[in-house]
Amino acid sequence: MKHLFTTVAIILISSSCATSKEKETLKSEKMGTKTALLNKDKAAALLISLETGDQSTIGYINPAHYKQHNLAVADGLEGFGAVLQNAPEGGFKANVVRSFEDGEYTFSHTIYDFFGPKIGFDIFKFKDGLIVEHWDNLSPIAPNNPSGHSQTDGETVIKDLDKTDGNKALVKDFINTILVKGEFDKLTNYFDGDNYIQHNSMIADGLSGLGSALEEMAKNGVTMVYDKNHIVLGEGNFVLAVSEGSFAGEATSFYDLFRVENGKIAEHWDVMETILPKSEWKNENGKFNF
Repeated sequence: MKHLFTTVAIILISSSCATSKEKETLKSEKMGTKTALLNKDKAAALLISLETGDQSTIGYINPAHYKQHNLAVADGLEGFGAVLQNAPEGGFKANVVRSFEDGEYTFSHTIYDFFGPKIGFDIFKFKDGLIVEHWDNLSPIAPNNPSGHSQTDGETVIKDLDKTDGNKALVKDFINTILVKGEFDKLTNYFDGDNYIQHNSMIADGLSGLGSALEEMAKNGVTMVYDKNHIVLGEGNFVLAVSEGSFAGEATSFYDLFRVENGKIAEHWDVMETILPKSEWKNENGKFNF
């Protein structure tokens, strides 16, 4: 990891020597021709390099302009380097389970050992082929849920690319109608009966599982409030919604990943993270400024 941090420092010093073309074209060779990597592949490679120590992936970050929205990390490439410098003995682990792309954004679903075992979603914004901004949500790994699903297992195949916009609209409407406005009488509009696979560690499959979990929360006085949806990103049958609210009275960031099938929500993964109080922020970029 310290070698990777050294590479960060070198890039900061020598960035003016590289052309934008060189920065953008970390290429793969295929059948004798150069093929540009997709941005989602660059993002996944950068995350995996936390474990492998692959120094070349630092070149995917714009060294002169990298805005950080993880509130526990300082801004810029220097903040990223400081995290690597403080890696625990044995380094980090990172297994990217799913990776997607939507315009200038990518979003990935990853299993980490990052100062403890965690599940995370990472969003990167690209400009001219380089990463210029980063958001994430992390939470500790939890046991399998009542239906036996983990926080990351399930479908991974991307399909229905022609339905991306419709699927994003469905999820956005679900978030705003059901989770923000609380119009639970309309819940069945978004699901194919009880055919719904759930990966939240506390909730069983189906609408019946969701109903039971909400009932149990109410009995225990635990509230989950969605105040505002900030962005919806999608690729084909997978859609990620980033929202702000509170859980058990604490300010919370909600990242919800949905798989949509035939115009209905078929599967759900999520990561909730308590938002740090402003006195503990290491940058001033905010958690939700997209």
